Amino acid sequence: MSGANIRVVLADDENLLLDSLSLLLSLEDDLEVVAQACTGAESIEAVREHQPDVAILDLDMPVLDGLSATAEILREVPLVKIVLLTRHARPAALRRALASGAAAFVTKTTSSEELPRIIRTVNQGGRYVDSRIASAALTEGDCPLTARELEALREALDGATVNVIAERVHLAPGTVRNYLSSAMTKLHAVTRVEAAKKAWDEGWI
Repeated sequence: MSGANIRVVLADDENLLLDSLSLLLSLEDDLEVVAQACTGAESIEAVREHQPDVAILDLDMPVLDGLSATAEILREVPLVKIVLLTRHARPAALRRALASGAAAFVTKTTSSEELPRIIRTVNQGGRYVDSRIASAALTEGDCPLTARELEALREALDGATVNVIAERVHLAPGTVRNYLSSAMTKLHAVTRVEAAKKAWDEGWI
């Protein structure tokens, strides 16, 4: 994974953003986009095939999300540097990203001037974390919810009924109702969807 240019793989399920990033990076003399992918699974294949210096992965992708793809990529190609890109600047997601081995965690509001600099930084062995996410992470409290409560809230994000959630998590409806009620109380939420949204915003689910 050496050469005159920094070789980059891009992965994002939003085609417009993917093409825009590719065009942006192609304007830099020392950066070369060698492959694009639309899912986490495709990003793993692209890195495996092209052996890039840096892989830029969207945090929220179908098939495998950016965190899962990062872990798999680093198992197979440990020298590649991972930049995780997110639309939702959630502090808990930052901690999971860094724990997975990502070298950088940036938001999609990052300027077109800054992203190439970030790529060069991580390629040289440095790390980068968006300052706004880092500040929020320092002030964030621990998650008060149990694993079962988080599981129920995760399935409640799309507005599913208790019975549907129960089917998804293979529990009795009454048990799911108790988990959701407990989570709502802890998060001071009026509805299960509100509680799920709060947990999502914190990056717990």
